Amino acid sequence: MTDELRKYESSIKKKHSFNWTPKFEEEIRTDLNKTVIIPIVLKTFEKLGWDLIYQDEKNAEAKRKGDWNRWTEKISISYDYGKLIIKSVSLGNEMWDNGRNSKRVKLFIHAFLNTENEFDRETLAELEKEVEKKNNWDDYEIPESLPQPKTRKEPQFWIAIVGGIITALLLGFIVAFLSTQRIYIIGLFELGVAIVMGFVLKQLIKISNYTFYDHLHYLLIGMILITYTSNQYFQYQIILNENNFQPFNFWEFTQARFDAGLTIKKLNTGWIGLLISWVLQLVITYFIGVLRLSSSLISYSLERVPMEVVDFAIYHFVKEKTEDQVRDELSKIGWAEKQDQEEVLESIGAVQGATEMNRME
Repeated sequence: MTDELRKYESSIKKKHSFNWTPKFEEEIRTDLNKTVIIPIVLKTFEKLGWDLIYQDEKNAEAKRKGDWNRWTEKISISYDYGKLIIKSVSLGNEMWDNGRNSKRVKLFIHAFLNTENEFDRETLAELEKEVEKKNNWDDYEIPESLPQPKTRKEPQFWIAIVGGIITALLLGFIVAFLSTQRIYIIGLFELGVAIVMGFVLKQLIKISNYTFYDHLHYLLIGMILITYTSNQYFQYQIILNENNFQPFNFWEFTQARFDAGLTIKKLNTGWIGLLISWVLQLVITYFIGVLRLSSSLISYSLERVPMEVVDFAIYHFVKEKTEDQVRDELSKIGWAEKQDQEEVLESIGAVQGATEMNRME
């Protein structure tokens, strides 16, 4: 960011926002057409040092990094018939933004107007031509050759299933042991379980070469249920073995748990508290696990196909070729096997998926 922009930023009168997710929005009028508006927005992002995360013909989004190299706000720009809508949203867990979102919006407007003034009619026409060429991939040169497919592994879902079940049982035992030692912390351990599941699933995806999301999603759900169900059973076995209790079955143990309820710092929340804690276990682990699974699938799909091949396929889609025609083009450069072509198409989807994950607030 230039000294002039820093000086202007320090002079902005902040407007504070209080909300579950603080945000601030403002709009301005512009005479720029939709072809050049977003490129000028991108140049403004670049001046401000914000990280571009998404763009299309009428929208652009960026995230700003603050202290500790952490994203603090997401700034979204939308163009609508001569109107530019600028919105900044907090990315932390705060409910008060201390006026930061209003500063981002007003700073962007100032920088955007300065950038717009750098263009006259002639340079705007040149920019419009550049944008059209870029959007149509007119500068792309079709390579004479591309990297060839690696030695192909047949997808084997059974590897992921076996690995997932073993992992779930091990996690169930670990959680049970820690629970009986009274060092279990609600929330922290669910986070740990989800991270471990995500890591293991990433390795299993690589080993099995299996990337069908729906099946892996069901596997994750199964792993979560097995982990927390076996956790209760392992607790039952540990307590039975460590104490000289009269033998009782697992069902009686579960009833006793409900009768005792959940005690938090001497406050007994009863069976309702216990039930809520179990539901929270499932919910926290599921949502974090899904994010980790999606991230792992995207990462692996991008790893196994060279980006030159992905760009080659995208180029032909941009030129309005059908999927069958793109497959024919891939065959000509050595990607003739159906599974290899499927992996290329999955990589295109992974590129889009990575963009969507970056856009999350």
